[in-house]
Amino acid sequence: MIPDLPADLPTQRPTVVLLHGLGRTPRAMWAIERAARARGYHVLNLGYDSRRGDVERHAATIGATLREAAPSGRLHFVTHSLGGIVLRQAVATGQLPAERVARVVMLAPPNGGSELADAFWQRRGLRRLGPVVLGPAGADLGTGPEALVQRLPPVPFELGVIAGTRSLNPVFSRLIDGEDDGKVSVRRAAVPGMRAFLTVARSHTFLMLAPDVIAQTFTFLETGAFRPDVR
Repeated sequence: MIPDLPADLPTQRPTVVLLHGLGRTPRAMWAIERAARARGYHVLNLGYDSRRGDVERHAATIGATLREAAPSGRLHFVTHSLGGIVLRQAVATGQLPAERVARVVMLAPPNGGSELADAFWQRRGLRRLGPVVLGPAGADLGTGPEALVQRLPPVPFELGVIAGTRSLNPVFSRLIDGEDDGKVSVRRAAVPGMRAFLTVARSHTFLMLAPDVIAQTFTFLETGAFRPDVR
């Protein structure tokens, strides 16, 4: 989904690209978009049909969109959930050259896969729901070695990860190993090569709307670190 662009696309302001998660739309990132514009960023809040393709297809879509919408210059990224994996795939496959990626904040990314994805694809009684709930990308998010997410290389860009520790779904949390946000465990949000890691008492679904998360996101984009005193 290529956004409507102004005729005089800004070249001086830093650009931040927003990538939503599974089953969501660019509207899910509205709070971060509004905060970014207030700080003077040029914003590309991109959409992709998350339930109608696998991660490879989504990465190709995002790569093609950025080649048209922002053909040059370095880009910051803020991603939620699946959006982080789409970005990693785009960089790993050259759809987006790594040198174009400045700083990235991933919110609740299943970098190490998700036990919930395993359940929807493997457990009896849930397998029929997997393709409906997760779409083809669900198979890419497993915790086993065959899943795409397990084969991605360490991140080659400056990355800060924010993981949630509050679950609104105790049923899902019983399927997840360790502390979690209702969909992704804290430990599986981490990824080799990241620069900073932060946990917040927020749930997966609403993490990107939380004021403290938004404040920490821009702290990392602007300084390369999270700060405990930022709220």
